[in-house]
Amino acid sequence: MGTKMRVITEDERRARLAVRHRLAGEARASSAVEVANSLVALHATDPASVYLAVGARLRGGVGGVEGAGDVADAHRLRDAGPVAELERALYEDRTLTRMHGMRHTIFVFPTALVPAVHASATRDVATRERASLLRHLTAGSAYDADWLAETERLLLAELAVRGEATGAELGAAVPRLRAEYVYGVGTRQEGPQPLSSRLLRVLGMEGRIARGRPQGAWTSSRFRWTLTPDRPDPSDEDAHAELVRRWLAASGPATEADLKWWTGWKVTDVRKALAAIGTETVQLAEGTGHVLPGDTEPVPAPEPWAALLPALDPTAMGWQYRDWYTDPAHKAALYDRSGNIGPTVWWNGRIVGGWAQRPDGEIVWRLLDDGGATGEAAGVEARSAIEAEAARLAGWVGDVRVTPRFRTPLERELAGAQTGTGTAG
Repeated sequence: MGTKMRVITEDERRARLAVRHRLAGEARASSAVEVANSLVALHATDPASVYLAVGARLRGGVGGVEGAGDVADAHRLRDAGPVAELERALYEDRTLTRMHGMRHTIFVFPTALVPAVHASATRDVATRERASLLRHLTAGSAYDADWLAETERLLLAELAVRGEATGAELGAAVPRLRAEYVYGVGTRQEGPQPLSSRLLRVLGMEGRIARGRPQGAWTSSRFRWTLTPDRPDPSDEDAHAELVRRWLAASGPATEADLKWWTGWKVTDVRKALAAIGTETVQLAEGTGHVLPGDTEPVPAPEPWAALLPALDPTAMGWQYRDWYTDPAHKAALYDRSGNIGPTVWWNGRIVGGWAQRPDGEIVWRLLDDGGATGEAAGVEARSAIEAEAARLAGWVGDVRVTPRFRTPLERELAGAQTGTGTAG
């Protein structure tokens, strides 16, 4: 008879999530790089989400600063918090990189992982994007491949001189970038399109340039561009295996469907990567899951914890099957029509509500359930912990106003609410 497959319960999965995703109090990180390494990738389609995701996971009253135990301390020490942490890692130390990754989505990755991400998730898409640009460019204009190559050469030379520049600055210095071409010739979408933004996007996906500092505040999505160093890509097989290995260390156990969704790969690529790293299979509520070799032992449950996570947080968006941490009855309130999750309130490994920032800066939240807590004492403990997290968030965000790019029903309602915290009926 074969060996019986190990069952990993939903409670065990929530304990793993709490510790490995740096959410429980004792598991919080000391730096933004430590957060990114633990999670593998931070969603960056909405620039503010990266800062909010890191801030929720850093140790101390504000960011990584120990001893900041109240809102006054948080204001005093704000400059040592998530914003300074991330900006140093992204734009000075370059230990984190913002780039297109899985599912054509922009993420922030540990820089050491960039070659594996590029080889396994971005390179093929970049090839298709370049072919599409050249096809549209030549179909409805006098431009050709040689003209595009010369334009790229001038753009990259200008960036080499400047160090970093916005698209507008590059357009002023390289007039060719201000050219327009006709997109979608012969279709209902036919119309003029500017070359600069699309060419910058293609060069970014190819790994030849990268997003640098934003214009304005950390919530801005208008970035400067910089040149990137040459980094040899690993083989496809090694890149797939490395990305899956890193992700399972952070988020295992997971099913093939979870991995296929997260990576955006074909199921055959997922299976090859799983075989290459020799994963072990376990039984989950939704079917067969995979863990790294030797990673089947239970993870002790941490002390009770609460978290306020942003829209598109990598934990909330980490798996395709989410019923073990999200009540299906609450999805209509928490997600938009495209499947993007809004700001969420967590208690002991479950999403129990949502939060928002009002125009006056107040952080408001609402519980949709109590996360399995029973009895008056447990309810008081949860609310007290959530209030503390809301105060911690308000302390370091300060005067900045954060509105998610993809707004959800509950977030919209709370942002316009006239009352503070409470529990939905």
